[in-house]
Amino acid sequence: MGAAPSGSCLDFLRALWLLSAMIGVARACPKTCHCAERNGAVVQCTSRDLEDVPSNVPKDTAVLLLSSNRITYLPKEAFTDLHRLRELDLSHKLIESLEVGAFQGISQGLRTLDRLSSLPRETLERLQARVRLSNNPWNCECSLQEVLRELRLHPETINEVSCHTSARDRYIGQPVVQVLDSGINFCNFHQKTTDVAMFGWFSVVTAYIIYYIRHNQEEARRHMEYLKSLPSSSHVSKDYDTASSGF
Repeated sequence: MGAAPSGSCLDFLRALWLLSAMIGVARACPKTCHCAERNGAVVQCTSRDLEDVPSNVPKDTAVLLLSSNRITYLPKEAFTDLHRLRELDLSHKLIESLEVGAFQGISQGLRTLDRLSSLPRETLERLQARVRLSNNPWNCECSLQEVLRELRLHPETINEVSCHTSARDRYIGQPVVQVLDSGINFCNFHQKTTDVAMFGWFSVVTAYIIYYIRHNQEEARRHMEYLKSLPSSSHVSKDYDTASSGF
């Protein structure tokens, strides 16, 4: 019979088994996705009818493809522990809301983000990725302008980010960057709109006050005329004395 494995050999085997288990966990692929190698782990979950980001994406994932699913909401730390993630594809879906911290943990390493339809400013702070925003129904207004200042748009798609709606109809269909480069400031439009609304409200209040004053003045005038039409107390007293002397 062969000699029993020594203690050091057993320790080595245990360590090897543990390492294999850890690698297996790291490489575990979500059931609905396909995993491959291409300069890092690639997890392809395209067109899988997903409503949420898979929770068991391998931690060494470098590319995560989630396009053409039904994901409309990204919660805080949606991509937690994916510290090696360089490319994230969210295209061909409508992300309606992003919780603050949705990209927490990957914001520094992410290089490409494709594509969002909602752009809360707080969520995109410190995001280093080149973002693709093409072919989305953007409303060209102040908040979009403010967010674009914080982003690095992918150069190949800059002219594909167009105004779907706008406070000024003439900008509809035009690339947002070109409109802004021409000197247009959507935040000024917002301020002017607010000023017009405030002016309208002030005008209504002023008109009501004027009407109220005039109405009360008219009522006061009528009341005074009525009082003047009444016999004075001295006249009434004289009439009473005359009537008394007659008796």
